[in-house]
Amino acid sequence: MNKTLIVGIDFSDCSINALEHAISIAQKAKAGITMVWVNHLDYSKEIFSVEPKQLTTEVEHKFEELLDKYTVKLHGFPLKYELRKGKVYKEICAVADKLEAFLTVIGTHGSTGFEEFWIGSNANRMVSSSKRPIITIRGGVDSGRDLRTIVMPFDSTKVTRQKLPFTTLLAKYFDSEVHVLGIFTSTLDDIRYRIRNYVAQAEDYLTENGIRHKTEFLEVDNITDGTLEYAKKVDANLISIMTEQETRTSNLWLGPFAAQMVNHSPIPVLSIHPDKYKFYNG
Repeated sequence: MNKTLIVGIDFSDCSINALEHAISIAQKAKAGITMVWVNHLDYSKEIFSVEPKQLTTEVEHKFEELLDKYTVKLHGFPLKYELRKGKVYKEICAVADKLEAFLTVIGTHGSTGFEEFWIGSNANRMVSSSKRPIITIRGGVDSGRDLRTIVMPFDSTKVTRQKLPFTTLLAKYFDSEVHVLGIFTSTLDDIRYRIRNYVAQAEDYLTENGIRHKTEFLEVDNITDGTLEYAKKVDANLISIMTEQETRTSNLWLGPFAAQMVNHSPIPVLSIHPDKYKFYNG
């Protein structure tokens, strides 16, 4: 069975940039792509200036233009599209589940206050709802950059290790160098020991899979800020996180770690949803 990537499309520049990122991954993964557009009640009039009854025809026309432009770049693997109706995040996740998608890629405007396109305003909901790996990409990020450098932070939660297999798979596709970050937000010895242990397990796993890697330990007050500062320093192309990670009381008003990262990261973010029935044994 061929692998499939899902891309949320609202025809904004942001979502087209996400499509181009998805194509670069599909080329390496030898996968097809299904683009998904969702018709919902408050759809922006800034994208389409047609009557509602003509909307489907206009959307299909725009998709055909994308097929004409990008199909050749998939080297024989299929580029398709689906039109859905309902809540944007639910419908995109439903298509990903139906097609057993390998990965979903969506663009986001981040927390800029601009929600004129539905991709930007639904990114957090898609990340929290998706049971499958999902990459969010801010508008303006260069879609031509390969995943040469991947940053993977580890905290004290058991699920922090569940992102390791999929991140390793992407690293294999791109011959990436993975930077393993041990993130310390506590001075408690047992928590720090646990993080060091998780990092050591990650190093062993990466070594066994032939992945080039480096390790750093950071003392931080805010996981997001510390990870982003490091990722910018090493010119990372991807940050790999879990959608549920530890929080500190001082950070709660900023929102969950994943939401902060999706909203604020200028670097593409890979979010992995934790499986409570799955435990990494190292």
